[in-house]
Amino acid sequence: MTFFGTFVRRNFEPVVLSVQVVVDLAVVLLACWIGYVLGERLGGIGGDTQTEGLYLELSALIAAVCLVTFHAFGMYSPVKSLLNMEEFKAIAKSTVVSFLVLFALLTFLRATKQESQGWVYGWLVPIHERFHLDINPNTLSRLTVLLTFILILFLMTASRFASFKVIQRLHQRGIGNRNVLIYGTGDAGRTLQRKFVLVPTLGLNLVGFVSDDMSKAGNRVDRSPILGSFADLERLVGEHKVSEVFVAMPEAPEDRVMAVLAEIQRLGVAWHIVPRFHHLMSFKVRLETLDSIPLVTRSDPRPGVLAQVGKRALDIALSIVVLVISAPIFAITAIAIKRQSPGPIFFRQTRIGRDGKPFCMIKFRTMHHHLSGDAPTPRTASDPRITNIGRWLRRFSLDELPQFVNVLKGEMSVVGPRPEMAFIVDQYGPLDRERLRAKPGITGLWQISYARQMAIHDNLDYDLYYIEHQSLLLDVVIIALTAFAVVKGTGAY
Repeated sequence: MTFFGTFVRRNFEPVVLSVQVVVDLAVVLLACWIGYVLGERLGGIGGDTQTEGLYLELSALIAAVCLVTFHAFGMYSPVKSLLNMEEFKAIAKSTVVSFLVLFALLTFLRATKQESQGWVYGWLVPIHERFHLDINPNTLSRLTVLLTFILILFLMTASRFASFKVIQRLHQRGIGNRNVLIYGTGDAGRTLQRKFVLVPTLGLNLVGFVSDDMSKAGNRVDRSPILGSFADLERLVGEHKVSEVFVAMPEAPEDRVMAVLAEIQRLGVAWHIVPRFHHLMSFKVRLETLDSIPLVTRSDPRPGVLAQVGKRALDIALSIVVLVISAPIFAITAIAIKRQSPGPIFFRQTRIGRDGKPFCMIKFRTMHHHLSGDAPTPRTASDPRITNIGRWLRRFSLDELPQFVNVLKGEMSVVGPRPEMAFIVDQYGPLDRERLRAKPGITGLWQISYARQMAIHDNLDYDLYYIEHQSLLLDVVIIALTAFAVVKGTGAY
């Protein structure tokens, strides 16, 4: 291995973050340049040397403001969120804030020249003189600036999406992965193991399990070995160059858990713990204190009135657009379904909606009529129940198009948890029933996740995350990622 390769492997996160800053700078400057060119053609701002110099200075200011704002919104944190949702939301928020900060700077810094004798602006004069920001907002093309920030939003989103894919590929090849252990072989430990496998972007290489039960050493949990017990921790950390230990024993006594954490701390290794009542942490909670006693309190789970109105407006607008544009697809699909197999064009089935209310969900029929019904959803394209046209419809998720009628009727939303059949909902526990707090959706976090080939009810954490963090911005991000998945042809089976 070359010196450069060794350096990158040992310093993966700092190198990646440094490269990301450079890439972000290049993307912002590219957006500024394209914005200037478009503004020149659309708004006639002129291409003389003085104007070009003005926009060069403005581009430098925009780049500085954007990078600082990106950092403030956590876009350079090595810790990633579920499906990078928070990172995509941060791009939108930081772009808007950068736009506002830019105009605030231009306004106040220009005012220092005009009001330099006043006490309000006088203290800003040294800053203005030091940075020589001689930009008059009145000489700028508002269209150009607006186009620039719209481009920053879209180009940054595309750039970060590409960055996440590159990092994912590197982790899949073992580059930049951190060796970790899971202490505990129960349900919590197995859930962690499944996440490590499903989400390679975490960059975690599970070398094995540690168990309090010494008799389990040498056995396996799925594909991972149980390497030893508490007494073997020091040896295992050194032998496998472990950098982190995940303690997954929520059912263990407190003193036992504290003893394990103390040993890990002594070894100088970072630790993470799955707490007791860890499912409670799927909700949005806040920490409070009663004198010196910490308390976990659930925040108000209900979305505000404006959020509900905005979500409904987005549902109606998007449904009308999709149904109008896809009218020819409806006609062609209907003819193809009828010609290929006998039976109705649409598949109608009772599903359970918000607050447990049943409704009739509509889809294009993709299975032979006599084989469809209240049966488990097909998981592979080779399922014999699926027709040839149905296989194609499922690949591009076109079978879901009629559900926009359900959205217009208010029975569903564009984004939300997938609606389940009644016999599955009847088996729900208290935590599962949290899914019924939101209106069911055509798409959601689960549909664009790594776990989409598994049963909906086996991946509750995706729906709980959405319900607790739902917002108009999150809906827009999920819709955009869904559109990308549909274009790629990775529809559901």
